[in-house]
Amino acid sequence: DILVDGKVCDCDVVVTCQVGDPVPLQVKLTNWSKHSVGPFALTMMPYQDYQNGVHNYDLQDAITFVGSNTFYIDTVKPTKDSVYFGSLLFLYTGDFYLNIKFHEDNCSRELPLSWLCLPSVHIRATEPVA
Repeated sequence: DILVDGKVCDCDVVVTCQVGDPVPLQVKLTNWSKHSVGPFALTMMPYQDYQNGVHNYDLQDAITFVGSNTFYIDTVKPTKDSVYFGSLLFLYTGDFYLNIKFHEDNCSRELPLSWLCLPSVHIRATEPVA
C-alpha cells in the first residue's frame, strides 16, 4: 500500500501537492506468504517522464527527500506488515513520478538481486495558494 499526503495511491490517480510543503509518504509491505521474507531494501526514486521514452532521474534541484530515500527491512513475518515513512519536498512545479522498488539486501548470495517494482506514483506539484 502506498499513501501520499495521507491518500491511498494507485497507478490511475494523480496526487496534487504544493511546492514548498513537505509531502508525507507511507509505504506498507505486507507479507501474504507462509514464510518470513527479507532482508530487503526499499528505495524510492523520483523522476520526470518526458513522454518520449526518456525518464529524467537527475532532480536534485527540483525534489529533495526529508530523511532518506532508502529504508532497510530486516524480516517480515507471515501475515505481518512493515510500514515506512518519509517525506518529499518539491522545489518547482511540474509532474513527477516516484518509482518504489524492493530488492533483496542479502550480499551473501551469488545470484543477481531480485527486484519488485510497484506501479509508479504520479505527483503534480503546483504553486502555493496565496
